[in-house]
Amino acid sequence: MDRFTLDNDPQKNEIAKRRHFTFRINVFFFTVFLLFSVLIVRLAFIQFVDGKTLSAQESERSTRTVLIPPIRGNIYDRNGYPIAHSTSTQSVYYRMEPGKKLEDHKALAQKLYDLFVRYGEYPDGPPKIEDVFDAMDVGYAWNGEKKTMFNTMYEPRRVKSGLTKEEIAYLMAHSEQFPGIEVTEESVRHYDPNTIATQLIGYLKPFSSSYNQKASYLDFYKDEEKTKDYLRSEQVGFDGLEFLYQETLRGKSGARNYPVNSMDQIVGPVTTIPPTKGNFLYLTLDKDVQLIAEQAIMDQIEYMQKSKEKYPSMGKDALAGYAVAMEVDTGDIVAMASMPDYDSNVWSGTTMPTSVWKSIEPFYQNGTIKTVYPDVPEGKNRDRYPSSIVPLGSTLKPLTVLIGLNEGFYGPQYRYTDSGRFYYGRDDSASIGNSEGHSYGKITPADAIRVSSNTFMAAMVGEKLYEKYGGENGGPIEKWDEYMKKFGLGVPTGSGLPMENAGVLDYKDIGANGSVQSAMVMASFGQQGRYTTLQLAQYTAMLANRGKRLKPNFVDRITDFEGQLVEEIEPTVLNEETFDPAHWDVVHAGMKAVTKSNTLQRWFGSLPFEVASKTGTSQQDTAAGKIENSVYVAFAPADNPKLAVAVVVPWGGYGSWGAAPIAAKIFEAYHQYVGFDGKPAGAPSSSSGGTEELPPGETTPADVTPPAE
Repeated sequence: MDRFTLDNDPQKNEIAKRRHFTFRINVFFFTVFLLFSVLIVRLAFIQFVDGKTLSAQESERSTRTVLIPPIRGNIYDRNGYPIAHSTSTQSVYYRMEPGKKLEDHKALAQKLYDLFVRYGEYPDGPPKIEDVFDAMDVGYAWNGEKKTMFNTMYEPRRVKSGLTKEEIAYLMAHSEQFPGIEVTEESVRHYDPNTIATQLIGYLKPFSSSYNQKASYLDFYKDEEKTKDYLRSEQVGFDGLEFLYQETLRGKSGARNYPVNSMDQIVGPVTTIPPTKGNFLYLTLDKDVQLIAEQAIMDQIEYMQKSKEKYPSMGKDALAGYAVAMEVDTGDIVAMASMPDYDSNVWSGTTMPTSVWKSIEPFYQNGTIKTVYPDVPEGKNRDRYPSSIVPLGSTLKPLTVLIGLNEGFYGPQYRYTDSGRFYYGRDDSASIGNSEGHSYGKITPADAIRVSSNTFMAAMVGEKLYEKYGGENGGPIEKWDEYMKKFGLGVPTGSGLPMENAGVLDYKDIGANGSVQSAMVMASFGQQGRYTTLQLAQYTAMLANRGKRLKPNFVDRITDFEGQLVEEIEPTVLNEETFDPAHWDVVHAGMKAVTKSNTLQRWFGSLPFEVASKTGTSQQDTAAGKIENSVYVAFAPADNPKLAVAVVVPWGGYGSWGAAPIAAKIFEAYHQYVGFDGKPAGAPSSSSGGTEELPPGETTPADVTPPAE
């Protein structure tokens, strides 16, 4: 029986009850004592051991940081003319306050709307109140419909940029009426209205839109470590130099730190770290040469479309043109024109109307480095037109002659009998001829360049490479490819510009050519490779400087916001090829003789310096049949080259007709505004020939017929 079992004695029962109660009380107090002891020890441990760590964590949780975008650096031409610049503007932001009701947000939106309408400037009319409310991003539409919130609670929302002085003054004077509203300085990008090298300069788009882009070169923006201080709303480079020099131009974000409580309410003073302004780019471009190159292309296209000269079909269908001028000793790009172009200021807004996008879509990409189609709707009609990347045609012949000399197939004074046609293949069943069936008789290698002999190139280079390097086993193709790439044809130029095309190597498609022999024969006079205008300019500069392939350079120097030099860009030689000086002499002599033809003297005769050049008329199959592209390369002065120029006019006809006049204008502009000796010559006493119509009653020269190309 338990010791607490009750019996019939009342006194004993009372004593037992008291003892039982006392025991339970003691157990209770002992338990409470243990619990308090554990709690005290734990509190002491937290205070003295974990105190610093927990304090830091508490501080981190109670501070919210909002980034401040920097002012983007300007882009100037080589003489300091502003091509792209940023101006400071004031923007109004809304920092959402917890606990506010939908009605409170709508009331604030109404006040802002009234302010904007009263004091703002709107050439196209004021915004709608719904637009103001949407910009506040409070998680609701104006009609009360629930929406997904774009920003976090503490992140300010940009409601409007470009505040007027009156708007700023009113907000500052009545800040108590606009809770959560902040005025912040930002930058706005402006591009010269003359549209100077628009596609090369590039454009800006909001950083947030980079996540929707498929172009792999934009993956830079998806690297969180590199872009951790980027704002989703800030404008970043998406093409051209704006992208290539994004980090240099951008600067560094500042920060505004908000101490907040657990409800994200600000509970202390705000600290601000100002942003670092971006650096300035001084380009190698000359604004005046660039604008003349652009205008020369458009004038020549219009001239060919309206011309009543002897070859009325030549250039009638040309819609676009491309030109690059590159300094021979440095690789500096003085002009890069992709025409028609467009006004890149259309990108300045946060969104672009569909109608505007459709109007610029054919022009916003750089046709001197990419495949670009003319302003023709997609479909059967577009298939009639070539793209910006065309075969080089006869402009490749100086290199072909150099290859033959280097391989020992002939010497500088060798005389080849040009009968006007070369037969090849099994039983001589295939053949190629010179333009318009010309036969030139006994010609030297330099003469072959001058008269643009297809048969010389095919018989003395294409066929001989085929025989020397193994015929149909593919060896000739490999050797030809090796030479092409040494001169920058079929490989990137090294410019660094995004999505640059390395060219299309048709000579490697043996199936389409029928045989290695056929590929070599056709390749020898420029019909088996399609390349960009920038590649063509780099190749021409290499011919001019006798073997140095220079990286195309667009930036002369970089300075900080205060004008202090940050970096001066030096020339970069990508590769240097050594050939016998006598062989280079042959090439230069042939190219000088080309420009002395009566046809080209029409364009170059009045220039006060000698030009070495090569015309090209490359053939291409399209839905319109076999069309002809106008290609032209040149360098000047001929005996001491300083500038190389390449021009391509798809479907422009003869190179001497569609492209050469454009090059003449570029050389003249360089002489006038830059100077071959570094001293601008000033305005010319008389203009070289070119794109103007002849006066009524006058006829073209009797020998206007272009030479065979």
